Amino acid sequence: MPTSNAAEVSFGGARPFKLFVPSTYNSSFPAPLIIALHGYSQSGDKFEKYLNLTPVAESRGILYVHPNGTADKSGTRFWNATPECCDIHSPKVNDNSYLMSIIDQVSKNYAVDQDRIYIIGHSNGGFMANTMACLHADRIAAVVSMAGGGYAKSSMCKPSSPINILEIWGTKDVTFTGNHMMGKVIPGAVKTAAIWGALDHCSKTVFVLPQKLDLDSKLKGSETTQYQYTECADNADVEFWSIAGAEHVPTLSSNYAADVVDFLLAHPKVTSSYSG
Repeated sequence: MPTSNAAEVSFGGARPFKLFVPSTYNSSFPAPLIIALHGYSQSGDKFEKYLNLTPVAESRGILYVHPNGTADKSGTRFWNATPECCDIHSPKVNDNSYLMSIIDQVSKNYAVDQDRIYIIGHSNGGFMANTMACLHADRIAAVVSMAGGGYAKSSMCKPSSPINILEIWGTKDVTFTGNHMMGKVIPGAVKTAAIWGALDHCSKTVFVLPQKLDLDSKLKGSETTQYQYTECADNADVEFWSIAGAEHVPTLSSNYAADVVDFLLAHPKVTSSYSG
């Protein structure tokens, strides 16, 4: 059976990227794919240094990409997620097509489990993760948005089917209760989770999961409460993890990446009978 040692494979083109291939990869057994999106002014490599997701990808047999957003004239990288965040230049960059091209290129060259394609993003990257969920619920199984919002007008998000969503936010984040961008009001943490609950046709009842998590190493104990929307369409899952006392950029605990990946791998693409 064809196998490989752990490797980083380069893909070329106008916007090149690198793919981490775990040592356990076997083309006879499709592997999950995770794409991680950095925040405004950051880079894919810096985001990976922060997340430290590569060891988890290796241990769990996950194909993994952490690409770069576009650099503007000053060298500041961004993702064009919504009209409000964060492409302030013209002409606008089509990051939607770029990220879908990554999925398509990796799927063409490697055995990707098409029911387990995931996106993680922080801040501006979190906006982009939410936007990809709005646009590609037919391809993406779940997204994790860390301190990232969505459209100022929630009606602009029209997923074709239910999708698994995890929103993670620190309660001391300046954007926790919402913020202003490009002259428009962006929903904060609780409202963003509620919007996804409505989009996935969940009950308005929110269940508090019994186990707390330790996601921020600077904060004592298990500071993170997990909230879960119930009775979502087609058994989709919408969760909100609230990190009590954390800022916009939490000091991630050693188990953060594993906890997030556990959520993702437990949520393959929703098999949906829903449309519209």
